[in-house]
Amino acid sequence: MRLTLEAKKAIVNEVAEIAASAPSAIAAEYAGLSVAEMTRLRQSAREAGIYLRVVRNTLARRALENTKFDCMCDRLAGPLLFAFSKTEPGAAAKVIRNFAKDNDKLVVRFVALDGRLLAPADIEKLANLPTYEQAISMLLGVMTAPLALLARTLVAPHAKFVRTLAAVRDKKQAA
Repeated sequence: MRLTLEAKKAIVNEVAEIAASAPSAIAAEYAGLSVAEMTRLRQSAREAGIYLRVVRNTLARRALENTKFDCMCDRLAGPLLFAFSKTEPGAAAKVIRNFAKDNDKLVVRFVALDGRLLAPADIEKLANLPTYEQAISMLLGVMTAPLALLARTLVAPHAKFVRTLAAVRDKKQAA
């Protein structure tokens, strides 16, 4: 089915709008995937809040121009699907990585993170990034550890004194 000029413009505008706000993008070759497999991939992407789209390379080039994913334009070749994380940088990488484990026909071609083009093997690093909530909890854990240690240190002499008094009391009662 041929696309009209208006439909092409709409696709370019939609992808450009998503690319402008997305922190990361992944391009993967999907040749050989069945319709059922693509449906499962789309469903898992939808559940994770990932924008997943198959776009012609010429339209993708136009959509990615003047965005932070401009670095992807030179390498667009073959049938590619694009996955854009909407909030978390590692969300799309997790979905694509988990799906590619079960389906060897989905091959990651390149990964982009905030305007930098990464190697396809870096999808593992990107997928293992903590989410926002995990990063905040890790930061709070690091920040509260010295305070907890200080509190334990300040309480230790008093606790030792109380234990000593209790031992003297027990010794007098036993005698």
